Amino acid sequence: MKLEDFKKLKLPDTPGIYFFKKGPKILYIGRATSLRDRVASYFKNDLVDTRGQFLVDMVASASSMKWEEADSVLEAIILESNLIKKHQPKYNTKEKDDRSYNYVVITDEEFPRVVLVRGRVLENTPEGILIRAKFGPYPQGALLREALALIRKIFPFRDAKAGLIPGKSHTENFYRSIGLSPDVTAPDAKKDYAKTIRNITLFFEGRKKDLNKALTRDMKAYAKAREFEKAEKVKHTLYAINHIQDVALVKENNEISEGSRDASFSTIRIEAYDVAHLGGGSVVGVMTVVDSDGSGKGEPNKNEYRKFKLNQGNANNKNGGNDDVGGLREILSRRFGHTEWTMPDLIAVDGGVAQKNAAEKVVAETGMAIPVVSIVKDDRHRPRDIMASTPAAKKLASEHRAAILLANAEAHRFAIAYHRRTRAKKLLG
Repeated sequence: MKLEDFKKLKLPDTPGIYFFKKGPKILYIGRATSLRDRVASYFKNDLVDTRGQFLVDMVASASSMKWEEADSVLEAIILESNLIKKHQPKYNTKEKDDRSYNYVVITDEEFPRVVLVRGRVLENTPEGILIRAKFGPYPQGALLREALALIRKIFPFRDAKAGLIPGKSHTENFYRSIGLSPDVTAPDAKKDYAKTIRNITLFFEGRKKDLNKALTRDMKAYAKAREFEKAEKVKHTLYAINHIQDVALVKENNEISEGSRDASFSTIRIEAYDVAHLGGGSVVGVMTVVDSDGSGKGEPNKNEYRKFKLNQGNANNKNGGNDDVGGLREILSRRFGHTEWTMPDLIAVDGGVAQKNAAEKVVAETGMAIPVVSIVKDDRHRPRDIMASTPAAKKLASEHRAAILLANAEAHRFAIAYHRRTRAKKLLG
């Protein structure tokens, strides 16, 4: 395919799956937050640098492309994995090692656990652990963990920390107390949890229509039996499944907001980054976190702040001078190496187009779909504008402007304080 072919397509600005084809044969299947923007990236001059020569060859070989919209990025992730497994496209399987990828596994127990397992571990399943179902492979481990955290708010399940004996683990009891694990001591616990496992299975099989039908049947059955509390709970679950937007869908009290999509945001996590130095020396970087509610107000989460001592005289700083963009790239690369940290819903960087582009490139390399904004300052270093490119970033910038500016101010303050301490220690020997 060529650029002229792409321009004839009318791709939507929505999540989904796209297929590059050669005649009837599928060459490659990909996932996108925005089908329009993602497919456009395959026709840019820097494709060989950003994606590699083998994808350049794939685009050149393709004669057409198709796409399928999804209601959310999460559903696109699941659909992508199922379709790759079904069709085994040449350019998806080339140089792929499933053993390093992640699988969602449901154990075969009285009260099954839902766990995330690497392929190489799955090949050597410990004796005595039986598997009821597995889904995958999924290459984006961090993104999958975030997806599971969201699914768990909708369908509370037992995880790897629950242990073999239901209800005996302190960790399991804690998760039960906050609504993320089932009460295995309840009278109908086994029957109710079997439905939860059924729902999770249908979701990861990409059978959303069947899941909706099953939940609707449950809701009507509970209502007929005058179990109205259970019927109402299923109603909320149905709403959640059909309004997943990949960020903070569920309120802290585990009740679903039944307003508009805008009102379905409870809290989002904003991460802001800044670099501090003096003439390229003692370069440090920081990450600050602000939790923003639906009103756009923010609250600093100082327990989540992080500090980074940046490398000197390396590729990020070839000329020995100030290289804020290089420093930002290093901070973000190191930050996303920590997959155990909670992933952000929005990234805010200090600077202009260069900083925003650098951040977006690092995020793209991780395979995640996290919106990025940059805070442009005036000559007196006061916020002048919030720059955003994608529809998702523009929407969040509008809804959470005050929280973004707070996160940025916190990052600047934290970076300066850290830099001063670092310089003082260096001067004192």
